[in-house]
Formats: sequence, structure tokens, C-alpha cells
Amino acid sequence: MGNSQSPPADPRFSSATRAFTQKDLEDLNSLFVSLAAQSKSNNEYISLSVFQSVYEKGTRDDIEEFIYQLLNVTGDGVVGRCDIESVLAAILRSIFSLEASNPGLNSHREIINVFLSSAKFSKVVEGAAEKSMSFEDFRSWCALLPSVRKFLGSLLIPPDAGRLGSQVPQLVHGDNINPDLILLREEYAWHIGGALPHHELVEWKLLYHSAINGMSFNTFLGSTSNGEGPTILIIKDKDGYIYGGYASQPWERHGDFYGDLKSFLFQLYPKASIFKPTGANNNVQWCAANFSSESIPNGIGFGGRVNHFGLFLSASFDVGQTFTCTTFGSPCLSKTNRIFPEVIECWGIVQNGAQQEKLDAAKGTVLERFKEDRHMLNMVGLANSSE
Repeated sequence: MGNSQSPPADPRFSSATRAFTQKDLEDLNSLFVSLAAQSKSNNEYISLSVFQSVYEKGTRDDIEEFIYQLLNVTGDGVVGRCDIESVLAAILRSIFSLEASNPGLNSHREIINVFLSSAKFSKVVEGAAEKSMSFEDFRSWCALLPSVRKFLGSLLIPPDAGRLGSQVPQLVHGDNINPDLILLREEYAWHIGGALPHHELVEWKLLYHSAINGMSFNTFLGSTSNGEGPTILIIKDKDGYIYGGYASQPWERHGDFYGDLKSFLFQLYPKASIFKPTGANNNVQWCAANFSSESIPNGIGFGGRVNHFGLFLSASFDVGQTFTCTTFGSPCLSKTNRIFPEVIECWGIVQNGAQQEKLDAAKGTVLERFKEDRHMLNMVGLANSSE
């Protein structure tokens, strides 16, 4: 998996791994005690209370600089690949509550490699064979993996079930599908959830899966039309790449781009990244059905422009495309621009009570406005001519 490989016998790696015991993971605040103790200046230590106060009042840059220093678990002043591997292993052990006897790093080796694949190590260290992660490398990595940034940035908050960066949505699906066929594993859901608000991290329900529903565009639209909330489209192509998009708006027939800037694209395998809208344009979401014009290709997609989408599935569901896209600042998401889907699945984000009430209220407002407008048209005899 390219730069995600690392020598298993590296002594720095072993040292870094030992720095994150199960006890540390049960009480993450101890990491900050340790870091405060390392801040010795003029023979005096910074107390944890002062340390925490400075952290909480810091700017975003201050906090990211602090988190960056935290990554140096070996204490040698260099943030290397082994440090990042160890931190990722600790995060995964903490979030997914592995047993102490279960070597989290080994059991999560694949997902750690996926997260590492999106990291850059560009800083030259004198006397070292490998480059390290610079602060700018770290900031770029956090932009691609907001879940990691969110978790590390919340370590001073008292741990609880709703702690920022720790939420993993409950993945709900029917008994008629083999769990091994599902693309969205928990670690991927956590990764995607890093870019979402708290109320969208409660429950995700499988609405469509090609292994159950077949490769059918019409079935896809029928399966997703009942939900009013956002959806998550995931594709695995015949090259083994896994990627997709978060759609903030329902999949409804349009003759042009629609949607808002809450949507984003993501990669899950062989590297993990999230690409949010850049504001370059509003070509966010695409859903065209039963159009006969070549200028309106039938299918679903995200970003870019017509016939040069950031991600697109044709209405046949057996072919698509992914190009470098200014809408999301995203690269080609697969090995090649032309993609051949092997598995397609779509998850609906179940809205909690308060959020659903807002959606229902908005729908009611629009409906009432439509009735009023219709009534006015009837009064002047124009209702039928407007259809």
C-alpha cells in the first residue's frame, strides 16, 4: 500500500506503542499531565490547570500546534511515521473499546495503513533515514481526516459517550444481507462522521445495496426517495478502490446541479480522505432521470461539470467517472477516470427528534406557501396555464 508500509521491528515504533497503554486510553487526560510535565522551563513545571487554561483559550492555530506536539510520543522532537501509527492505534483502541488482550495495532493494521496513506512526511531530519511530518504536513492531514483532528482536539474534555471525535453512528441494516458484503465498516463511518454535526452521528440506515437490490438506478431512487434526510453513497469499483459522497439533499430528479455546500466527497480505500466544498462553484449534487438530451446525462453524481464530474454513476449503474474537481478540491478518486462499479450502497442518516421537527416544519411551510400561491392563481384564472 505504498508509503503506508513500515518496518515492524523498528525500535522507535515499539517504544511509541508502549507509550499508549490501556490505562492511558481509559483516562486520556493523563496524556496532558505527561505533556505538562515535559514543559519544564527555568526549573519549573507548568501545572495542569494552567496548561488546560492556556489550551482552552488558544486560537485554532495554538490548539493545532499543541496537538502536533502531542503526536511526538517518543519525546525525541520528531513526529515520525511510527509516532503517527502509535497514535492512530491508540485512537482506534479507545473508540472501538478493544479488550486489553487484543493488540489493537495488529487488528486495525489495515485501517491504520488507510489513514496513513493520506499523510505526508516532508520534513528532512538530520541524521535520519526517513522524513518526518512537519506542522504543515499535519495540518493538511487533519483537513483530510477531520475525525482525527476532532478526537485529538477534545482530549481535555471529560470523557463521555458523546465526546467529540468519539461518536460512531449505529449502522442498521436488515437481516437479509450478509454483513461481510457491507462496505461501510465502523472505522469508515467514524472517518466520514468527522465531517458531520453531532445530531447526524446517531443512526445510519442501509437504504440500498446492489447485492440485494441489484444494479438498478430506478430501484436506487425508489429506495432513497422515502427519506428526507442526508444520504451517504459508497462505491467499490473493480480496481478495489472504495469512495463516495455525502449528499445533504434528497436524490430527486433535476435538469441541472442542485444541493448546498454541506455535501462532500470522500475516499475510504486504499487511502482515507475527505474533500469539502471549496466555494469555487455550486455544482454540488446531480440527479437526472429520463432525459433524452446528451447535455443532461442520466445518473447521479457530485461536483465538477457535465460529463466531467468529480464523481458520477450513469443510469445503467455499470459505469461512471471521477475527475479532478474544483468544486471539492478533490483528485480522481479511483485508479482511473473511468470507473466500473462492483458494489454500490447508500445509507440514510436518521434524524433525531428535534432535527426531524425542523424538517417537517420546513416542509409544512413550503406546502402552505404552495397552496396559497395556487389559490391566487385560481383566483385570476392562471392555475392551469402554469402547469
